[in-house]
Amino acid sequence: MIESPQFPPLLSGEVVPKHTDPFDKAVSRAIAGVDSGTIFYSDAVDTLRAALVLAPETSLEEAIQAVYVAQIGLAESLGALAPPEVPVHFQWPDRIKVNGALCGVVRFAADVSDPKAQPNWLVIGINVPFMHLSNEPGKNPNQTCLHEEGCVEITPMGLLESWSKHTLLWLTYFMDSGFERVHSEWRPRCDTLGKMIDQPKPGVFVGLDEKGRMLLRQDVMTETVSLIEFAEHL
Repeated sequence: MIESPQFPPLLSGEVVPKHTDPFDKAVSRAIAGVDSGTIFYSDAVDTLRAALVLAPETSLEEAIQAVYVAQIGLAESLGALAPPEVPVHFQWPDRIKVNGALCGVVRFAADVSDPKAQPNWLVIGINVPFMHLSNEPGKNPNQTCLHEEGCVEITPMGLLESWSKHTLLWLTYFMDSGFERVHSEWRPRCDTLGKMIDQPKPGVFVGLDEKGRMLLRQDVMTETVSLIEFAEHL
């Protein structure tokens, strides 16, 4: 029997049925008015899938910066639980990389798309594979899972507990100090900063602006790309 994860104060958890997507469940419950701070999760052993419901008190362009908070929370959790030689990085806007290969994704959705509008809810989800479902590990060298990277001692529920604690801590920093501290923590973990990228469009990833938007340089022009463009509209 899998033990129920223990969540920090202000957060609570609700397990979803086996074939239910926690992210979809979180969105439907958010629409219905579930309490902010509720985490919906699957107790599967091969993948961590979880989604946190928030009720922002700011505009969407500020609230969406919490996506970076969730990424930091996941990176810090893996840093605390994984072997010390296992590096964790980000690939903008939503990918998690372990040892240079993709190993998870962050999902997010809100009930508004206008940057200036205040959302009633914001859902941020994480999907992290622990083991490959196929019998061909290494078939795709650009993708990996935690067990393949030597993280065999970590369990999905253990990582969920840790993610909830680190994310809550960084949400507190974010609400108290704004985006600057979050940006300073996120930036060194992004391994494509200053490099030519192809996605979401070709250009040099210069960095993030004060609103958390990507600064993308193409020739002599620099444009901004917002995380809002990658929100899921369910």
